[in-house]
Amino acid sequence: MIATIAALGAATPAVAGDCPAGKAGTNPLTGAATAPKGVTDDVVGSIDLGSELKFDGHDLRTRRLVVQPGGVVPLHSHKGRPALILTARGAITEYRSSCTVPIQHKAGDVSREADGISHWWKNNGKVPAVLYSSDVKPR
Repeated sequence: MIATIAALGAATPAVAGDCPAGKAGTNPLTGAATAPKGVTDDVVGSIDLGSELKFDGHDLRTRRLVVQPGGVVPLHSHKGRPALILTARGAITEYRSSCTVPIQHKAGDVSREADGISHWWKNNGKVPAVLYSSDVKPR
């Protein structure tokens, strides 16, 4: 019984919007979109991490992205640029280099983007998807 409780406590919980269990693996992202389409990207806030944490040359920023139906956030990497993405409204599909199937993100889901992943997003729905992205970005 104690071993079972310890194992459960050490397990990493699944987070909504993560790669589904058993689907992690290499995805070459063949046919990935390489140009933005139907997306606005506005910085809503930024903090200079040099003055705050002595992490010179980097900002912590939050952006609001609105992805129209059929819209695309093109292929990009998160090498050296970790981020958390909150899907605030609508839904969007992520195609990730470390997941063999598309990942569906619905309102309320948070996506963790780190460890050098590459990915792109597409709104396959009928309403705009609103995302908030907070990332550490080199200047």
